[in-house]
Amino acid sequence: MTGPQRRLQLVGIGRGLFAAKGLDGTTIEEVAAAAGVSKPVIYEHFGSKEGLYRQVVESEFRILLDAINNSLAEEAKPRVLVERAALALLGYIEDRTDGFRILVRDSPPSQPEGAFATLLSHVTARVEHILSDEFSRRGFSADDGAMYAQMLVGMVAMTGQWWVDNRAPDKRVVAAHLVNLAWNGLTGLQKEPELRDQ
Repeated sequence: MTGPQRRLQLVGIGRGLFAAKGLDGTTIEEVAAAAGVSKPVIYEHFGSKEGLYRQVVESEFRILLDAINNSLAEEAKPRVLVERAALALLGYIEDRTDGFRILVRDSPPSQPEGAFATLLSHVTARVEHILSDEFSRRGFSADDGAMYAQMLVGMVAMTGQWWVDNRAPDKRVVAAHLVNLAWNGLTGLQKEPELRDQ
């Protein structure tokens, strides 16, 4: 096995073990045994268990961020962009469940606020621009786009965390319901919302 092949193998094994046991619950001995190598091989490639973990997180972070960015890259109506983003997240969860579990569970040393929180911040910034433009076009305050982006991305993210364990209904059905709630809620927005606490 070449060095790059070994590195990929160790990242894959690490991803599975970290998803099942977390960073603290996984030992370097378990990774080495699963890979059929000695501990020094892991140290040679990653320096430590934390180095391997950081590589797994960074790899998964890039894959998910690229999927969501690609879903938002092409010009489309805002509703279609919401659909694409929801499907991108649910598709990632379906295809890379272990990676998703790692992103939402532990915070790597390089991202003390958490990998998933960092990723959501990137996505929210993209969604904010889309919503601000749409709000402005409809006569609403463009400044509110930031707040609504947080709400929309948070709703999709929380649904994804629920769906990772349920897997039913199908991801397209879940995405359709997300868009139904988000879009129909957005189309009925009031310019000056008020609480009805009486």
